[in-house]
Amino acid sequence: MTTPPGPYGITGYGAYVPRRRIARATIAAAHRWMAPGLKAQAAGQRAHCSWDEDSVTMAVEAARDALASHPPGFVQGLRSLTLLTATPPCAELQNGAIAADALALPATARTLDLAASHRALCATLDAALEVPSGAPALLIASDRPRAKPASTQEIGQGAGAAAFTLGTGRVIAERLAGASCHAMFVDHFRAEGSAFDYWWEERWIRDEGYLGLLVETVSRALADAQVVAASVDHFILPTPFKGAAAAVARKLGLRPEAESPTLADQCGFAGPAHAGLMLAEVLGRAQPGQVIVLAGFGQGADALVLRTTEAITGARPPLGVAGTLAQGMVHDAYLRMASFEGSFAPDWGMRGEKAVKTAHTEQHRSSAQLAGFVAGRCAACGTVQFPQLPYCLTPGCNAPRAQFTPHALVDEPAQVLTYTADWATFHLAPPLHVGFIQFESGARVLMEMADVGPDGPEVGLAMRVVCRIKDVDRTRGYTRYFWKATPADSSTGA
Repeated sequence: MTTPPGPYGITGYGAYVPRRRIARATIAAAHRWMAPGLKAQAAGQRAHCSWDEDSVTMAVEAARDALASHPPGFVQGLRSLTLLTATPPCAELQNGAIAADALALPATARTLDLAASHRALCATLDAALEVPSGAPALLIASDRPRAKPASTQEIGQGAGAAAFTLGTGRVIAERLAGASCHAMFVDHFRAEGSAFDYWWEERWIRDEGYLGLLVETVSRALADAQVVAASVDHFILPTPFKGAAAAVARKLGLRPEAESPTLADQCGFAGPAHAGLMLAEVLGRAQPGQVIVLAGFGQGADALVLRTTEAITGARPPLGVAGTLAQGMVHDAYLRMASFEGSFAPDWGMRGEKAVKTAHTEQHRSSAQLAGFVAGRCAACGTVQFPQLPYCLTPGCNAPRAQFTPHALVDEPAQVLTYTADWATFHLAPPLHVGFIQFESGARVLMEMADVGPDGPEVGLAMRVVCRIKDVDRTRGYTRYFWKATPADSSTGA
């Protein structure tokens, strides 16, 4: 193995939390007839996916945020994409490849899916930095844990994704040391085919697991890094249990101010992705030369000690955790969330019986255009059109498609040109808002609109493009993805 040039570490980060948020008080009120004790956990709000969001779409959006802080062309140098999720849309179809297509990664990039535990991000990041390949890489953690209605998990969990670029050059955080252990300590599990996790008793998990296995592992990592506990600036422990991180910090001898925000009140616990969200939040406010300890727990423990560099101040992403949390829109429709989460199945009538079947041959042939939302620019007249038809649409031009040059629309400013709200078409979040989106380059595309609220958009409203689920073949269980338009201003939509 050749030695990579310069230090290898984290070179960028990004985050995504679904815009849809529901107040925990709303969830508690829906169940007060049989679970009045939930009222004690009703503070704050939790994020949840819309019907057209899943671990793949969230992964794409988090990665776009991370990649935006890099110079143009950086994507073409990426050598791998690793997707960590415990809630993959496909059990046997590589979800990372779907994300890589949407992000327009080079075809030669290696894609990998990892079935995640809650410590998967810490373990994977530590392994990647301990024995670096030197090649630019993209690591994404994305999850949308599901829970039984009226459970403490339903009111406490959330959804989200975080992405990290790894490589040499502009390293913003480097590895000092790491430690790991494995143990058949079952805090929770989900059997094959089950929809929900089964959790064990909280006090036992905290006292024997966090304060035993985890404390020992973090202590070993700090010793290997030659870092005293009192000099740690940021301590990250993703956990769904209130007060557990503070208890671990006290036992380790960390300063109270080193404990990182749990993000529980803003978005809820996002399973394996929560470690990534907390790390991205810390990187968003960390200063050069600070020590970060990232810990993970689940059938053992992992600990990773990082130190930030001078480059961190110039590597802030467009959104980061603070930005994506600020885009949330709170609603009070519990049954809507339950429908999107799959715990409530309304009768959609005959309209919901429409059959959808994807032609995989045509999907492959059109992937260059559809996956990355790539239009064509006519070399003869400059017209940008999507989809790319055999000839230019401009009257009098008619240049053949062979003369088109690729023109990606995913990051181009756009606005609403026309729109309509369709209540007659079957849609899992009625009404279906659809209309023409006018892009800055002149392209006009008929698009579905997402998260525009019950009143819909307005003509001229600034929009951005997001990766979403287009439709689902429920007979065969196949999900098709495409791009939709959503309000660019976080104060608009719901």
